[in-house]
Amino acid sequence: LSYQQINHSCWYQRRVRGSQFKRLEHQHTHKSATHSFNMTLLVVLTTLIALCSAHVYFKEDFSDANWESRWVVSDWKKDSGESGAWALSAGKYYTDESKERGLKTTQDARFYDISAKHEEFSNKGKDLFIQFSVKHEQTIDCGGGYIKLVPADALDDQKNFKGGEKETKYNIMFGPDICGYSTKKVHFILHNKGTNHLIKSDIPCETDEFTHIYTGALYPDNTFKVFVDGEEKKSGTIPDNWDILPPKKINDPSQSKPADW
Repeated sequence: LSYQQINHSCWYQRRVRGSQFKRLEHQHTHKSATHSFNMTLLVVLTTLIALCSAHVYFKEDFSDANWESRWVVSDWKKDSGESGAWALSAGKYYTDESKERGLKTTQDARFYDISAKHEEFSNKGKDLFIQFSVKHEQTIDCGGGYIKLVPADALDDQKNFKGGEKETKYNIMFGPDICGYSTKKVHFILHNKGTNHLIKSDIPCETDEFTHIYTGALYPDNTFKVFVDGEEKKSGTIPDNWDILPPKKINDPSQSKPADW
């Protein structure tokens, strides 16, 4: 996989009230590479513990009064009145309010879209980790909270960041999605050559009212892992779990069954 000059963007599309997004970490550890990303970040949330050998390219803990200067709320859905308002909150349950704050959606049945910039970097020869925490403080009926990594040439103005049918192009999308009884999974989508490829397996997400940590990892040998609360939920190779590469065998349209068969 090769993603050239990428901006990281955090994008949240929520249709619930009282959901809270808290922690995000981008970190790299060094290994030999077979795929690479050149990235400039547009992101989200509070940092967790980084590996001692890793470099953290973006973290947010919302502990200072200037957090709003780092974040840009999109104008997406404002004209139709469907966009929701963000707030900062530690939620109902916490041990230290100042250290456990996160972005919170405040209205039911609304769309939410926010981003922050990041320094440029490349993950060539390194492991890439995307990590953040999510808390649903009410019974959720239908909603998804995602981080999107967006190419630099796809977004000139962060206020134009969009989801839906005319969504802004992205290279990676990661995060939990809940809708009714049938959809309760972690999305992991990779973009390649104009197409978004959804992981072929359903990775279960958490549905209770407590904080849960989601981690997506991509490795230089074209393997990946997904963790929820530090527990591995899925791992394998990218070619085996995404339909990114063309099939090894295809039907030959010029061939037909012999007449005497």
